[in-house]
Amino acid sequence: MSNPTAAILIIGDEILTGRTREGNAWVLAGMLAEAGIELRQIRVIGDDHGTIVDAVAELAARHDHLFTSGGIGPTHDGITADAVAEAFGRTISVREGARALLAAYYAGRGQELTEARLRMARIPAGATLIDNPVSVAPGFTVQNCHVMAGVPAVFKAMAEAIVPTLRGGAPLRSRSLQLMRPESQIAEPLRALALAHPGVGFGSYPFETDGRYGTNLVVRSTDAGALDAAFAALKAAFPEGK
Repeated sequence: MSNPTAAILIIGDEILTGRTREGNAWVLAGMLAEAGIELRQIRVIGDDHGTIVDAVAELAARHDHLFTSGGIGPTHDGITADAVAEAFGRTISVREGARALLAAYYAGRGQELTEARLRMARIPAGATLIDNPVSVAPGFTVQNCHVMAGVPAVFKAMAEAIVPTLRGGAPLRSRSLQLMRPESQIAEPLRALALAHPGVGFGSYPFETDGRYGTNLVVRSTDAGALDAAFAALKAAFPEGK
């Protein structure tokens, strides 16, 4: 049985304008690889209701899991929950369980549960909550779409809560070999190796250090035996690698 598939949808004008450096997809990608869930796409879109609706509907239909990041906060641009509800044909309203979490959280800090903060308790009908041990306001799952915050610490905590509950497959493993040769010198033999090992992914990543050009070669597979065979062939082809 093949591994489940996934896509990540990053939502926020601040990412597209360069105001904020995106790191949530990198964190989640590592978790998914370890869980044996094949990440096939990462997409970044802005805070536009129609664009979010279309992207959620498309990506959820094409993958076993869709993870979203951003747009579930208390401000006017926190529109992800409404857009996800529309994408799945659900109504949305304040969930009593989420309201209670927020009320207790702010009361414990001597703060009021304002209308703005109450927006974070608006959950699509039929959704299940995703725990948020950092700042309480929950994420949620609708069908195969897992909606999480954009704040990195909160996103990571939510991802750590939801990913272990999902059915996975064989973890994606990798091994690497570093050569002090430019990509142009190793392109043909690397291509031949990739053709000879069709079940393994081969990648080449150039770098420069002290005026010298080198290449990191990486092999990836969920099949441990195939990975070992491919890496042995790679070392035989490039014995100077380390």
